[in-house]
Amino acid sequence: FVGNSTYLDDHGPPPQKVLPFPSQVVYNRVGKCGSRTVVLLLRILSEKHGFNLVTSDIHNKTRLTKNEQMELIKNISTAEQPYLFTRHVHFLNFSRFGGDQPVYINIIRDPVNRFLSNYFFRRFGDWRGEQNHMIRTPSMRQEERYLDINVCILENYPECSNPRLFYIIPYFCGQHPRCREPGEWALERAKLNVNENFLLVGILEELEDVLLLLERFLPHYFKDVLSIYKNPEHRKLGNLTVTVKKTVPSPEAIQILYQRMRYEYEFYYYVKEQFHLLKRKFGLKSHIRKPHPRPEFFVPSALETEEPIDNEEEDDEKWLEDIYRR
Repeated sequence: FVGNSTYLDDHGPPPQKVLPFPSQVVYNRVGKCGSRTVVLLLRILSEKHGFNLVTSDIHNKTRLTKNEQMELIKNISTAEQPYLFTRHVHFLNFSRFGGDQPVYINIIRDPVNRFLSNYFFRRFGDWRGEQNHMIRTPSMRQEERYLDINVCILENYPECSNPRLFYIIPYFCGQHPRCREPGEWALERAKLNVNENFLLVGILEELEDVLLLLERFLPHYFKDVLSIYKNPEHRKLGNLTVTVKKTVPSPEAIQILYQRMRYEYEFYYYVKEQFHLLKRKFGLKSHIRKPHPRPEFFVPSALETEEPIDNEEEDDEKWLEDIYRR
């Protein structure tokens, strides 16, 4: 039997735990883009694979002062590695404050669909219980809660106009004040960050392929994620996060939304194209479907018509469709 002191004298300190690379991952999740589904998966995965899942209870503070940025970066950077930090927060530049830049991942979805999901979720919650929305938006007046979506869009209510509709791009552009202004500057900076700082930005409409690529790129975090996602028991959990009482706006209202969200769409199509290139590189084929009608300002690329192999709609909010119809 060799005592500790003898071991240290003879061999030096015990070997450190070998960390996987990367061992610092940030998922600055975009609201209403399947993130609750992914966080449910991450809770299971963190127990299974032994990484440190760091979540935040702050859901409505995406823009931070310089001091808040420094404080958050310090807190994240000192978390036990390997960690995966997740919060609804606009991109943070760790290196600007002298920290190690972590690997970023994210998922986005069609901007109009994201907006509609959020519009009804704020008002009526999800299947976890309709009373949730009263807790979430207690100060919302009844006339606002039951405001017709078409009226909101056609009559230019703030909730259905810019800058509120400029939502996805700031998550990738960052904390600079100009990141909140709909325009080319924020769009180009967001694209640059996607290329330089994000390991993967997936498309919710092709979630299974996103999970497949995450499993390939970050096995220490996402190994077996697809089999867990497809497990019927997990699907039951996912059913609780489906937004209720959604209605579809008129074609006229949707066309107006497209025009107002032109930069969001330009970004979405850019990310989608990059995602399809990545899929192709790793042998995941995209299945050709008839293209959806697109806003007039957008010229579709060859990739635009490509959709996932699975013919079902993979939107995480379709899981309860049968129950919803009853």
